[in-house]
Amino acid sequence: MFGYINVNREKLNEHDCHIYQSYYCGLCRKLREEFGRKGQMLLNYDMAFLVVLLTGLYELKSEKTEFICGMHPSKKRIARCNEATGYAAAMNLLLAARNFEDDWNDDHSHAKKALAQMFKKDYGRIRDKYPRQEYAITEYLRKLGQAEKQRERNVDAVAGLTGEMLGEIFVWKEKDIWAEELRCLGFYMGKFIYLMDAYEDIEKDRKNNNYNVLGFMRQEHATKQDFETISRLMLTSMIAECAKSFERLPVLLHAEICRNILYSGVWTKYEYLRHKSQAKRKNNPKKRKLTEEPRDNGKPL
Repeated sequence: MFGYINVNREKLNEHDCHIYQSYYCGLCRKLREEFGRKGQMLLNYDMAFLVVLLTGLYELKSEKTEFICGMHPSKKRIARCNEATGYAAAMNLLLAARNFEDDWNDDHSHAKKALAQMFKKDYGRIRDKYPRQEYAITEYLRKLGQAEKQRERNVDAVAGLTGEMLGEIFVWKEKDIWAEELRCLGFYMGKFIYLMDAYEDIEKDRKNNNYNVLGFMRQEHATKQDFETISRLMLTSMIAECAKSFERLPVLLHAEICRNILYSGVWTKYEYLRHKSQAKRKNNPKKRKLTEEPRDNGKPL
């Protein structure tokens, strides 16, 4: 589900691009340090954003390290690490390991069972250190599983489950002056991530008859364009609330990187999906005609 909260490199100056990359590399190295080579496969952009956000908010001092990356060995890279990097790596582990276990329980995927076993000891250690966040993730998966079984049609309610969970993860220090604002930012970002994931998977889920809350919404609108308009409005509303929370936080360090992500980077995947869909319809006139034809109660007029 995760991986939508990325930077837009085309709209970020070269200096800030290097800064962002160094935090991303720092998170990758921390995952390896804490959980071995297997930990690096858990790396995602969302937790890299959390590192940059928390570093900027709390003005954390980072340790810089030059290294040669095995994936990109042509030149030396710089990694920045601080307390927030360790926290984000721990959250990466909790999210991924719990998801692996949940996938095994739901689909009996032996690959996911093997992955869950690989991180079992690490999970127990991190769970004991961050019980509030682990409980939020466990409850989230339980409630989401119930919503999917009941074929819940309320978009706001289902997306809100991801929001509640991510809100707890964004609160690094519970008894902190910024806790509620971070929780609010995480809540709306979680809803945005859930909706983006549902938007991306809508056709695949339709073909496989899988639950997708946006699929119900798609059936209720006369044309695909109506659905696209409402989807964009919902996504815009969610990320606008994230931006409001961010602007209320006293972030000066790396503020432009955060703004790049919130105002531009989060839309890169959406725009890619839109262009891909438009190109597909353009190359298939028959399909384009069918998707644009008005409907009444689901039947062509």
